[in-house]
Amino acid sequence: MLNRFPRLPVDTFVLALLVVVAFATVLPARGAAAEALSVATKVAIALLFALYGARLSPTQAWHGLRHWRLHLLVLAATFVTFPLLGLAARVLVPTILTPDLYTGLLFLCLVPSTVQSSIAFTSIAHGNVPAAIVSASLSNMLGVVATPLLAVLLMHANGAPRVDGSAVLDIVAQLLLPFFVGQLLRPWVAGWVHRHTLMTKAFDRGSILLVVYTAFSISMAEHIWSTLSPLRIVAVAVVCTALLAGMLGITVGTARLARLNRADATVLLFCGSKKSLASGLPMALVLFGNGKVGLIMLPLMIFHQIQLLVCAVIASRLSRTVPVG
Repeated sequence: MLNRFPRLPVDTFVLALLVVVAFATVLPARGAAAEALSVATKVAIALLFALYGARLSPTQAWHGLRHWRLHLLVLAATFVTFPLLGLAARVLVPTILTPDLYTGLLFLCLVPSTVQSSIAFTSIAHGNVPAAIVSASLSNMLGVVATPLLAVLLMHANGAPRVDGSAVLDIVAQLLLPFFVGQLLRPWVAGWVHRHTLMTKAFDRGSILLVVYTAFSISMAEHIWSTLSPLRIVAVAVVCTALLAGMLGITVGTARLARLNRADATVLLFCGSKKSLASGLPMALVLFGNGKVGLIMLPLMIFHQIQLLVCAVIASRLSRTVPVG
């Protein structure tokens, strides 16, 4: 009887993030330690995006272009529909969201789709896995450019902190340049990366934990959290749930209008409705290098766990609607 219900994925990485946040609250980095941590974080972000570049195969993306209509629908959901919903959420300020929390919500709407979990859920639901690999990879490759560009275009106009010329230069230096270096080195390092997946995964997660500790240390030093009540955190969770529900409904409706077959519709459902914590948090620290970046990260961290819980249930149910083999 118990086997009829899917095991809800309370992500251990999210638990690790919460531990790091708690540690930064009790023992934030200050003075010389904070300066050293800032330098270490910049280096870690650069190496992280070089690793992303080494992982993502341009050849695979080109081979997947026969599904170009599906990929365009996924990209439109990620970089058009999501941002439009984020802009519409401006009406929630200040009654439900503070300006900083709204900035975080808008930012989460701009980041690319996830890779690993989108592919995993598509596989569980018996969807088009090769197309999911290409769509998720394309989203992340384009996101390195599209997310900062959308932030420049949309953030300041909606009351968010200005993303100025120096931030753009930081993006080029810390994100774009390492990513393309990773792409150039891919013929020589891709094999090593794939052979040492546990090591690279540990570096992925360790880098993001370092980013979170740095951001929340800054927030503690600036006394930002004293302005946030538990009720606001609950409000963020409710808004993130509504945002995910809206995107799930939109992707399902779009798949029907586009007359996608079931396998391709599953790709649009999972790749088009999810957001990448791994890509988003380092980008946030580069774009919003100030004391409020901890609050700006919060909606993305909450959305990440909600999307895992909801999509796990959906994938499990879809897996029972198609005979295996």
